[in-house]
Amino acid sequence: MPVNAAPRQSAEERREQVLQAATHEFAHRGYHAASTAAIAARAGISQPYIYALFPNKKELFLAAQARMISHLRSAFVNAALGLDTAEARLRAMGMAYRPLIEARPDELLLQMQGHAAATDPEIGPAVAASFKALYDDVLRVSGASAAEVSVFFACGMLINVATALGLPEIVEPALESEPVAS
Repeated sequence: MPVNAAPRQSAEERREQVLQAATHEFAHRGYHAASTAAIAARAGISQPYIYALFPNKKELFLAAQARMISHLRSAFVNAALGLDTAEARLRAMGMAYRPLIEARPDELLLQMQGHAAATDPEIGPAVAASFKALYDDVLRVSGASAAEVSVFFACGMLINVATALGLPEIVEPALESEPVAS
């Protein structure tokens, strides 16, 4: 191997690289306006290679959505570990959300683009099922009532919109309220 050559990436590493690029492109352009050519360029690969990893743009979008939801689920579940009350678990989940969206702003926008793309009959059912599964996980892990979890998600949606619109004067009071998150 030449001295300057980078080591070959595994298929899983390349898939992750493509998902990162896709997350950015879909987050900033939406499902319909993002192109696989732009995703490939951002990932530093050829466009045909995307289709070796994902059968089509829709599956790539849904994979990026699933990855984002997985990050949310993991943050929420890990935050709730070892806490004794539903209120404490829900609060910890909410407090875990802010660093997540600060560290992964493209995922916040991707989440919103998923909601926007849900009118597409090939996208909507998968996005809805994924959101419902996250809601059910928070309900189960927190031990909170359905009403409390609904308020949790409502507050999170306010935070999402205000963050995306650059309105910290709305985000900050929402973060200080009970409960907080997505």
